[in-house]
Amino acid sequence: MQEQALGIDPSYKFENFFKLSPDLLCIAGFDGYFKRINPAVSEQLGYSIEELSSRPITSFVHPDDREQTKLLQTKLSNSNPVLNFENRYLTKDGRVIWLSWTSIPVPEDKLVYAIAKNITEKKQLEEERNQHLANLTQVHQDLKQFSYTTSHDLRSPVNNLLSIINLLDEFNITDENIQKYLSFLKSSAQNLNDTLNNSVDVMIQKDKLNVKIEELNLKENLNRVLGSIQSHIQNSKVKIDADFSELESINFNKAYLESIFLNLVTNSIKYAQPELTPVIKIKSKKTDNGCQIIFTDNGMGFDMEKVKDKVFGLHQKFHNHSDSKGIGLYLIYNHITSLGGRITLDSQVNHGSTFTLYFRA
Repeated sequence: MQEQALGIDPSYKFENFFKLSPDLLCIAGFDGYFKRINPAVSEQLGYSIEELSSRPITSFVHPDDREQTKLLQTKLSNSNPVLNFENRYLTKDGRVIWLSWTSIPVPEDKLVYAIAKNITEKKQLEEERNQHLANLTQVHQDLKQFSYTTSHDLRSPVNNLLSIINLLDEFNITDENIQKYLSFLKSSAQNLNDTLNNSVDVMIQKDKLNVKIEELNLKENLNRVLGSIQSHIQNSKVKIDADFSELESINFNKAYLESIFLNLVTNSIKYAQPELTPVIKIKSKKTDNGCQIIFTDNGMGFDMEKVKDKVFGLHQKFHNHSDSKGIGLYLIYNHITSLGGRITLDSQVNHGSTFTLYFRA
């Protein structure tokens, strides 16, 4: 034999393997008692070898797992091996540990040879992960309910506003400035009404895992957004230069694209440098992997060392502004990533920002 050729006593070799293994090794009888255990079993459970051998194995098992463990013992006594069986044990000092067992029966000897690994840390990580998932699911449900409620409830006052504007149209208003502002107000209210209706439709589609994708003309969709905030654009004196000559259209969701344009434009106006006229440049670009929209402004910018990966998080605010809610960039990020795209930010404080949106081909 190889062990004899090497001058090693086989019994000593395997005895050392049994004693030194960090895993729990044991030989149990069909009667439900430990017949032999290695030191790791005693170390893990906190009982002496004598204590572990004098009581039924199930007496050390967590009460909630005892019935399942007894079924396992019956299966083993019927000559069926058991792999990766998990149950909980109570240590002598009252702690709960999780063990994963692989057990092989030897019917002629009425013995079971078993090895167990302590998987308590793994189970704790799983529990924490499941708790995080449960919390995220609840937050998602709350946000979805809030979105439904807001979109639904706002439609009534918006429709009321449209009715009032339509009544004003019946008056013979000759002042050109008043007519112009009424036109702006009517256009903004109508666009808001359409946006609210589209938002509800998109949420319903998303619940059905069927967000509508269609070919969208970039210029038309941007102009629609700009038309909804005409007075805001005029008051801010922002200059917008849009160049979609390289790529005129993309395949995307209409409501998502308009929301992206709206949030990027209004953020650039909101966070403009006080002494500078806001300038926004928007350019489309074809790539080997799809297409891009590059959005650049000359606003306040971000300290990238400070914002890092938080910039697209919910309720993350990086500038002092009374109207800041920390939602716009979060929405942009979710709109594009939910449809397989991504977004990056390159920015410096007081040197503006460049958002690059990558759309899947």
